[in-house]
Amino acid sequence: MPTVEEALQLGWKRHQAGDLRNAEHIYRQVIAVAAADANAWCFLGMACHDQSRFADAVEAYRKALDIQPNFPVVLSNLGNTLKQQGKLDEAEASCREALRLKPDYSTAFNNLGVTLVAQGRLEEASTAFERALALMPNDAVTHSNLSAALVRQGKYSEAEANSKQALSLNPNYAEAHKNQGIVWLLLGDFERGWPEYEWRWNCPGLKMPSYSAPLWRGESLDGKTILLHHEQGLGDTIEFVRYAAVLKELGARRVVVKTQKPLMKLLASSEGIDQLVCDNAGLPSFDLHVPMLSVPGNLKTTFETIPNQVPYIHPDPELVAQWKQRLAKYDGFKIGFSWQGSPDFHADAQRSIPLRYFAKIAAVPGVRLFNFQKGFGIEQLDALNGEFEVIRFGDELDREAGPFMDTAAIMQNLDLVIAPDTSIMHLAGALGVPAWIALSISPDWRWFLNRDDSPWYPSVRLFR
Repeated sequence: MPTVEEALQLGWKRHQAGDLRNAEHIYRQVIAVAAADANAWCFLGMACHDQSRFADAVEAYRKALDIQPNFPVVLSNLGNTLKQQGKLDEAEASCREALRLKPDYSTAFNNLGVTLVAQGRLEEASTAFERALALMPNDAVTHSNLSAALVRQGKYSEAEANSKQALSLNPNYAEAHKNQGIVWLLLGDFERGWPEYEWRWNCPGLKMPSYSAPLWRGESLDGKTILLHHEQGLGDTIEFVRYAAVLKELGARRVVVKTQKPLMKLLASSEGIDQLVCDNAGLPSFDLHVPMLSVPGNLKTTFETIPNQVPYIHPDPELVAQWKQRLAKYDGFKIGFSWQGSPDFHADAQRSIPLRYFAKIAAVPGVRLFNFQKGFGIEQLDALNGEFEVIRFGDELDREAGPFMDTAAIMQNLDLVIAPDTSIMHLAGALGVPAWIALSISPDWRWFLNRDDSPWYPSVRLFR
């Protein structure tokens, strides 16, 4: 019979080979006979974490700490898992406790840096990553993490140097390739950026759907049916569904678009779509498939060839007329706005805006503010205490008509839309209505640098 240590090492070999289920099974077998072994609970926590079962991982780590409270590895791992759950203060405290116990623990510095990035504390995060690298200079993951933090601070040359260092250490490190692609796209270097951005499909959290039809890489579409499928957030889909019309112009016999359920009614009016299919519905037959954000690279898109004819999404004319009548009672310059994106987005700390920042706009004589915010951030309205007026549509917004349908119709009856980088801004741009977007010092790559216009959306003005 193997010892506990030998059994854990056997499980770890399975774990490293990617056989997570069998690794977990071995760890649980060890725990069944050695429930007081903190190492076994730690290994189990790692197996659960790597299967994205974060609650189970936290439970296992907590049991390990009940047995051995001063266990730096467990505290660091727990911090990493709590970060995945969005419990950022707890995650930071756990990583710092690991470092108090083991000040030279490079992994804990790296995990702390990741948590600080999620909090928007980018300079502190960079310092944590640098301290990790001082202890372990040949760690590709930390170089890549530092690169991503530097990008968000606008330090692009330093970020590129760290991406290159990560790739010199691990030429197949997908996250570093993707980060390098994002930097090049942000700088407008499409020739190098598009190919590197395709590495995103090898990164955790994004998996290419498995279809029997081949992936389209830019070859002739004459007479073919192609499936154009979403891959990221709602805003990404609204932006890149424009390529349905492009694929049609390139000779596709039929363009089938697969989208998220909340966009089904909105995209029914989008140009170039022969059939719109919801995420969980059956698919018709097709000859080729392509993810939406891969099309620009396949077409070797440049600034001059970005398809920017707007509008390419059209609101329901009856809804537009209804809202025109309802909004007629409000005089002045009408601005629709939102301020908060989903806090689950990895860079939300760099894009969302506290509602109180709109007070100066509200103070401009004649301005009327209309709320588009729903869900996250709506509690800030109640906290205003009458500081300035915001006209609310309440729960009825998009309830009966469907997601985004009332919002799109209202936008057609406003003078301006203002928002951070969220789906609201993409909707305004796709509708061709005047819109201002507030961007951080280092925005998402699609907004590029040093310009106040958007090559994707002619009606959008950028404020940096």
